[in-house]
Amino acid sequence: MQNKLFQNSGNYRKLFSYQKAEAIFDITCYFCNHFLRKSDRTIDQMVQAARSGKQNIVEGCAASAISKETEIKLVGVAKASLHELLIDYEDYLRTRKHRQWEMNSREMTAMRNLGRKHNESAFFMGLVETRPPETIANMAICLINQTDYLLSKQLDSLAKQFAKEGGIRERMTKMRMENRK
Repeated sequence: MQNKLFQNSGNYRKLFSYQKAEAIFDITCYFCNHFLRKSDRTIDQMVQAARSGKQNIVEGCAASAISKETEIKLVGVAKASLHELLIDYEDYLRTRKHRQWEMNSREMTAMRNLGRKHNESAFFMGLVETRPPETIANMAICLINQTDYLLSKQLDSLAKQFAKEGGIRERMTKMRMENRK
């Protein structure tokens, strides 16, 4: 009976969205520690936004066994947090008069291809540690956009699953009705 009520929660570590969010978090910590002044309040904001992007995917996956609605909300929060971080990186580039890579530029195309082939943080950290801050900011922007796309697909899938299977309230009602029979 318990199997009908509580669904299996997903393994967040296998999600590409989580893997990329973890890389974004690691890149952001490195970026902030190396290229922003210690007194800059932006450090806390950027690190927290990157952390929230990653952690809300984890929390959403954990909550999925009980509530698809909660999972959807938390994945939405992860998406919003990464948008906040995206703006911080764009602000960094703009206020320092660095170029933000254009969508079809050589650099953006190369980074998008790397982002399609790799998800692991260690790979990206190997690149980041040898690049100037404006390149790292652009790399992070690209990864954030790719993660945003993945989270959008994830939300679409979760919404379809919720529409098909319902939530815990429906399952509880169904179980009560079956028990009464």
